[in-house]
Amino acid sequence: MSEDPPYLRIAADLRRRIDIGEFRPGDRLPSTRALAVEYGVALATAAKALTELGQAGVIRAQPRVGSVVVPRAKARPAPERELNRNRVVRAAMAIADAEGIEAVSMRAVAARLGVSTMALYRHVPDKDRLVLLMADMAYSEGDYPAVPPDGWRARLEFGARTLWRLYQRHPWLAHLGPLARPLPLPNLLRHGEWIIGALSGLGLPAARILDLQILLYAHGQGLAVHREREIRAEAETGLNDEQWGDAHLDDLQDLAASGVYPNFADMLSGLDGGYDFDLDALFETGLQALLDGFALIIDGRPGAVPSGGGS
Repeated sequence: MSEDPPYLRIAADLRRRIDIGEFRPGDRLPSTRALAVEYGVALATAAKALTELGQAGVIRAQPRVGSVVVPRAKARPAPERELNRNRVVRAAMAIADAEGIEAVSMRAVAARLGVSTMALYRHVPDKDRLVLLMADMAYSEGDYPAVPPDGWRARLEFGARTLWRLYQRHPWLAHLGPLARPLPLPNLLRHGEWIIGALSGLGLPAARILDLQILLYAHGQGLAVHREREIRAEAETGLNDEQWGDAHLDDLQDLAASGVYPNFADMLSGLDGGYDFDLDALFETGLQALLDGFALIIDGRPGAVPSGGGS
């Protein structure tokens, strides 16, 4: 009889350690890197073991903390007759919010709901459709006023910040749908309708309106991807961005002292008080710079680029 794969053996041993009280509910498990060292396996194997425990409902990924042991459920699972599409989609979103979109599977959602995997297929045909429903539900959470604020700039600011808040609430959302292949979702189009409405009536060609809409989406979406990466890196390494910077400070100072990178050295010397890596502040700085550029195009002042998508 063949042995279980390494990730299952690690998951079983971690479950045993939880059962005997070495790790109690609320305790944080070792990071992926620490587990890889402890068990002598690759990072991917250790991560797969944690995913296995997460899908079994033994642990959950907590942003900026790591993998945490959850209390054992005492209530009986909801019967399958109480299932509906909305509950299935919300359960999948909860998994994605905590563990990332990669952790979402029909099996994981069924385990979270306490039903058989086959029961889900009466409400959602497959995982691809489930992900689209998740995205549409997430985008539905952004509300817009019936009467928009005055001026194109205020309206674009409102739309960009609304999307930014959604990406903060659902970090996985920014990873779906390349810019050139937007998801055909009604609730995503609501956001597009708001932005297009802000740019309409300004004398811009349709292609230029689309250019500006794409640029506005790309700004928030791009930074949001890095927010999710920061959360994942912290969970895997056990270090927040400040601790990571401290651990690599000597290496950065050695590069600065080499004389090869004088501009980098000057900048680093000006950061004696440290640097606060604040994605919210970067989002606002980038948004205002982007809208300043939009104003050049809209007002037709010198420096405005010709209209036409990329022509």
